[in-house]
Amino acid sequence: MDKLYLPTALEDSRRVLVAGAGGGFDVYVGLPIYERLKSMGKTVFLANLSFAQLRATTAVELHPALFEVNLNTKGEETYLPERSLARFLSQRFQEPLSVYAIDNVGAKPVRAAYAHLASMLDIDAVMLVDGGTDILLRGDEASLGTPAEDAVSLSGVHSLDIPTRILACLGFGIDTFHGVCHASWLENVAALTAVGAFLGAGALIAKMPEVQLYLDAVSHSELETPSRASIVNACIASAIEGQFGNFHRSRRTRSSELFISPLMTLLWTFDLETVAKRNLYLDTLRETETNREVLLAIEGFQATVRSRPPQRIPY
Repeated sequence: MDKLYLPTALEDSRRVLVAGAGGGFDVYVGLPIYERLKSMGKTVFLANLSFAQLRATTAVELHPALFEVNLNTKGEETYLPERSLARFLSQRFQEPLSVYAIDNVGAKPVRAAYAHLASMLDIDAVMLVDGGTDILLRGDEASLGTPAEDAVSLSGVHSLDIPTRILACLGFGIDTFHGVCHASWLENVAALTAVGAFLGAGALIAKMPEVQLYLDAVSHSELETPSRASIVNACIASAIEGQFGNFHRSRRTRSSELFISPLMTLLWTFDLETVAKRNLYLDTLRETETNREVLLAIEGFQATVRSRPPQRIPY
């Protein structure tokens, strides 16, 4: 119970991409997975849907909507999470490491970016990671949280013709800030469990070496981007370190009320194909080219669907 275990589907994988789904600092959530896979002898790469203005930087454009960011990338000096992570990892492992950044655009160019990246890196597995858990919402919940970036990333990875595609979520409870009903989320997990698509969950414990890497990386990112430090990772790190309730690691949250809890330390894993097939609106995003089109498509879908009433978890 005090070791980080990953789904057995990854045992035969050789080259794995760990990708942040929701933009911002989501890729950091994948660091315990990244480090664990490396310790298993896998070749591991990192990617992230990016909120940065990538074309305003010196990041190398590999394909429309796909860039390579390294520790020396210039531009966006106050906010470029992919560069912050490349700097941290390059320093930690004493070798230059890159993070692949996918532009925050529509589902169609994101799918093309993932296809190019999968071919270029010759990957045989993807772990798509979500900071928070709202990527598991299927579309008929009372609130979808912040679905746009998660949905296009889910679409991108689902389109790949590779043997293993897994979805991981970390930070149960964080999406309450965006109105998510977690009883509905748990109902979705139950439905995935019923069809064998829930692959297991485990707690991230501070003494795990993979988790220590994550905590150090979060601290480093907070020093690099103090004005836009990650709220999601601050909450998760606080929970791992044993904080509880209305605790504020970041000054960005001090005007709101938080509920940090041990449930935020749980890493949940699912079969990505099943999650994508259960999503009720993913097909409506298929031909979107821009983030604006994605938002409008989701808004239009929500106007037509009858939502499940929110429930209160009775304990």
